[in-house]
Amino acid sequence: MKRLQFLCSFLLPALLFSSFSLSSATSASAQTYPTDDPVIKQMWELGVENSQTRELAHELVDVIGPRLAGSSNLLAAQDWMVQKYEDWGIPVRKEEYGTWQGWEAGILHVDMLEPRVSPIEAEIMAFSPGTDGPVTGQIVVPPADLSAENVNEWLGTLKGKFIMMSPPEAMCRASQELEANARPETVEKLQRERREMQDMWNARLSVIGSRRDRDAIIDSAGVAGVLTSRWSGGWGVNKVFSTSSKRAVAVDIGCEDYGLLYRLSQSGHTPTLRINAEMSFTGTVPQFNVVGQITGSEKPDEYVLLGAHLDSWHAGTGATDNGTGSITMLEAMRILRTAYPNPKRTILVGHWGPEEMGLIGSSAFREDHPEVMDGMQAAFNQDNGTWRFERLEGQGFLGSASHLPVWMAAVPTEISSHITVEVPGAQNNSGSDHSSFVCAQVPSFRLQSPYDEYRQYTWHTNRDTFDKIVFDDLAENATAAAMLAYMASEDPVKMDRTLANLPVSSRTGQARSWPRCRPARRSMN
Repeated sequence: MKRLQFLCSFLLPALLFSSFSLSSATSASAQTYPTDDPVIKQMWELGVENSQTRELAHELVDVIGPRLAGSSNLLAAQDWMVQKYEDWGIPVRKEEYGTWQGWEAGILHVDMLEPRVSPIEAEIMAFSPGTDGPVTGQIVVPPADLSAENVNEWLGTLKGKFIMMSPPEAMCRASQELEANARPETVEKLQRERREMQDMWNARLSVIGSRRDRDAIIDSAGVAGVLTSRWSGGWGVNKVFSTSSKRAVAVDIGCEDYGLLYRLSQSGHTPTLRINAEMSFTGTVPQFNVVGQITGSEKPDEYVLLGAHLDSWHAGTGATDNGTGSITMLEAMRILRTAYPNPKRTILVGHWGPEEMGLIGSSAFREDHPEVMDGMQAAFNQDNGTWRFERLEGQGFLGSASHLPVWMAAVPTEISSHITVEVPGAQNNSGSDHSSFVCAQVPSFRLQSPYDEYRQYTWHTNRDTFDKIVFDDLAENATAAAMLAYMASEDPVKMDRTLANLPVSSRTGQARSWPRCRPARRSMN
């Protein structure tokens, strides 16, 4: 396939206006239509002035909650999606693509009993065993003199204790506030101390074994539990993932409490913890994508695909990763069903299975539906947080320059003026479900919101909850997604798949190559 070099970036021009705000989802709002198209106008009325995003988000995020792969909550969310589409008259199906380990998170209580009584902020690690009732034990820290010669002897002293496996933080204050208010020498000192602590801790852990083997070694030593803390850099925020521990309970401790436990252990006031974790494994369970469809009236074998992953990690409720993306595409389909019920091309929506475990659902859909890949006009995916869309990148497809700006030009200025369209794009962001199609040279684009606060505060954290959603922005995003799907469906020309040259890699000094697709991982084993 011929590859050409072409790169440009521009911000769609904004008309001047004095102010713009949405006081509520149902308020009458000003808008500047760049077209007299009645479909675009009706989409604005449905999506911005009569948004259903708040109600939908409450049902998904508050009522159903976190949606970990293998959990009953994820299945409940998929069934809820199916019911919504059926209520709206949109044909929908659950497509089974594989299995996963079933696991259910139950009640968790972590308390310090000595040297004083205090509750401890904690989250269970995904796929951790439970405790079979409350378990009490002392805290232990890998010692400074740990060596290859004495490590086995030390491992023999761990039975019934809780081992701290992460370096503590000296300060859990948000970095941007520290840098704004502290003296530069204070910031530099704290950064140096943090690096030194991490280096020291890693050196101690390396004596125990490789990163891959460490959990099994600690587990076999008979510890009562494994304590970790992965601070996300903001007030009260930790990132919480999974464990490979097979016997001992694995718990993430909040940054502040983890530092407290460490300081007490080092001052000779060794803490005693009690943990009660009611977790259960439920065997091998099926996994699904939810796929909705509005069949095309003129080109049914050509497709526009809206996508977002429905799964989440479990410490929060998956509000911005990826409840907002899921609601964006659900609401977009509601808008399309009413304002554009007879599309030229078939419009699909995919609520993907476990993206968090490696883009599994979207990769399986790519493998299972070659006819959709062959007939794809464009796919649009959303997966990062709240706030307005700020960027639409062509992902290295040269043909994106002839289509994306035209499609975006139909979107009212109140939305489009905030979105940079970059074509053909450098594939600046990967790692989400759009990548499952880009790797197969299928035009797939990321509707991107701002990253900085999302990365620090809600991405995979214990603070990813309903209150972080900005519903004025979510309503606009869903409306924009519906409008882009409409324009892509109506475009008389199918997008060309000629590939632009990707930029030079800063690591190798050579032009980057097009990414390769990885097979979908269809089971946990």
